[in-house]
Amino acid sequence: MARLDELLTDYGSHHRTRGNLVCHAFGITLILYGAVSFLCLIPLPVGRWTLAEAAIAALVLFYLRLNVTLAATMLAELTLFDLLARAVDDWRIGAAAFVLGWIFQAIGHARFEKNKPAFFKNLVHLFVGPIFLWNELLRLRPVARP
Repeated sequence: MARLDELLTDYGSHHRTRGNLVCHAFGITLILYGAVSFLCLIPLPVGRWTLAEAAIAALVLFYLRLNVTLAATMLAELTLFDLLARAVDDWRIGAAAFVLGWIFQAIGHARFEKNKPAFFKNLVHLFVGPIFLWNELLRLRPVARP
């Protein structure tokens, strides 16, 4: 089994209900935007680049090792969030998005899934969640669910 399939299957075992997936679709999106908006506040000594662009590049390289299509979707999503964060330019909106995103995550696991988040088992799942959602939407790889 490929590394991506292992990660998606393990993550999917913690995300089986429709309600939890909907909560995660909102939650992960808000968390990513919030994280990017925070990282946009930290300038790098090179041009107009910030820590957000460096983090996006590193994350996309990680995703490229797993799947090119999913990496491309993440690059598009994170680039959009970077542009949006720069346009909004208000850390409070990013902070509110980040907190609200975690509230959605907690509701999904407490109300619908009735289990702990997957990242409690494996911190890599913090990075798997976004590509899991894209995979669910695009149906690129089958995810075995117990």
